[in-house]
Amino acid sequence: MRLVRTPREEMEPGISHQGAAPRLFKSCFAAADFKTPWHFIHCCVFPPGSGIGHHRHLHAEELFVTVDNAAQFTHNGRTTEVTGAAAVPLRSGESHAIYNHTQSDTRFYNFKVVDLHQEPVTTNFDDSRADAPLESADRLPIGCLDRTLLKPAQSHGGKGEILVRMVWTAADFTTNFGFLAHAIMPPGTSVGYHRHDTIEEVYVIMNGWGRMTMDDATEEVHPGDVILNRLGGSHGIYNHTDEELEFFAVAVGMKKGQTDATNHGDDLTDR
Repeated sequence: MRLVRTPREEMEPGISHQGAAPRLFKSCFAAADFKTPWHFIHCCVFPPGSGIGHHRHLHAEELFVTVDNAAQFTHNGRTTEVTGAAAVPLRSGESHAIYNHTQSDTRFYNFKVVDLHQEPVTTNFDDSRADAPLESADRLPIGCLDRTLLKPAQSHGGKGEILVRMVWTAADFTTNFGFLAHAIMPPGTSVGYHRHDTIEEVYVIMNGWGRMTMDDATEEVHPGDVILNRLGGSHGIYNHTDEELEFFAVAVGMKKGQTDATNHGDDLTDR
């Protein structure tokens, strides 16, 4: 299984780290699905008044990503409101939480990577952060997935230029997180067919739809889809529609800071 769909109606309710109320949850990938030190990828929908309670991890790091609406992020005891798509890195030892203070659902993805040399330890603080005082957003490490900051670039021999930005890189973590990149593909553009031998990469479709090719199998992808591109596997994506395709990609490496790419000279427009 390399493509996981995440419709709300297939999610299960549950409390996470003593959160304020049950969130809706789906496990997309677990540790056994990876060859890198990725531990899991989860997707959640937070109904109003729900979230993940205040906690911290030692010897493991997470990346919290929201793709719509708004939420209150807590980082090391400081809390701020973030509107729209945003990504917060939670390094080893940094406490964190998220809470939906709005009247609508907020969709959320969580990526966790473990230290290769020490056993992870988790501590809960019995605090839902439902009534946390708010501070300025500049007090927290928030990477907004801001469409206005994207720059044109040709990607892995694909057709045309896509718009892309690196939001977080390996330097922002202590584990083997590689990067988080945000991208928009105009109609008729593609990320060319390519392979990574030192990183695993996940694409999460935010808006629009297209054709994802993985190891010569092509499938249509839609908002909410989570696609795992495994170590040594070939992949790329083509926007064959008349609308923009927006996604973000997260990578984890075999070694910290290590990355590679081999392009296959196929823009995927005939797939």
